[in-house]
Amino acid sequence: MQSETESMIEYAARTSLARVLESDIAPGDLDLDTDLADGYGLTSLNKVLFLMSACDEARVSLASFTEPDVAGMTTLRDVTEALTRHAGEVA
Repeated sequence: MQSETESMIEYAARTSLARVLESDIAPGDLDLDTDLADGYGLTSLNKVLFLMSACDEARVSLASFTEPDVAGMTTLRDVTEALTRHAGEVA
């Protein structure tokens, strides 16, 4: 069972991704385990835009992540788990 923080972060990540994707997919219909690039066609630029938006929504500093961290975020689940790990840190 997800904590309230995890649920909020997943919602933030889903809505941020849905906003960046150029499709009519609803945030709730996004699969947490689909590859962001191969499954959703997310480009490098759109991944950065998505991560910036998700970090803003989740109140997590994008500076919390290194380039390898970002490269390892290949699915929505990866992103939500990474954001959850840094939730509550002072930016």
